[in-house]
Amino acid sequence: MRTQRSVAGVALDDQGRVLIAKRKTGGSLGCKWEFPGGKLEHGETAEEGLRREFREELEVDVAVGDNYGTAEFAHRGVPFVLEAYAVELLSRRFQLNEHERLEWVAPDRLEEYDLAESDRRLLPQLLNALETVGPNC
Repeated sequence: MRTQRSVAGVALDDQGRVLIAKRKTGGSLGCKWEFPGGKLEHGETAEEGLRREFREELEVDVAVGDNYGTAEFAHRGVPFVLEAYAVELLSRRFQLNEHERLEWVAPDRLEEYDLAESDRRLLPQLLNALETVGPNC
């Protein structure tokens, strides 16, 4: 079975907090917290996919930066690789299309949230990468 690729965008505010989103009730990931993003479409680059996903989910544009890490997981028996990238929000006027709530969270508090398993698997690499990154000014 072919491995699917997904991307997650990690946005920081000026206090170094990370943006996470709570999925709407229903579905296999309902009520789970996640870093915004999703599956890449055929032929799509990680940057293209992140820009598309942020527009679809939150109706904001982003600039995509460095890769923060990858995690492997399976969803409904399908193998996935999730790649996390730094993103800079080009707007803060969010429209919640896939989520019921957004929250800015200090990196050391991320483990307290009921994250989707795929996103939880990213935490060790992500926390390590964020130690060397300052807040977005």
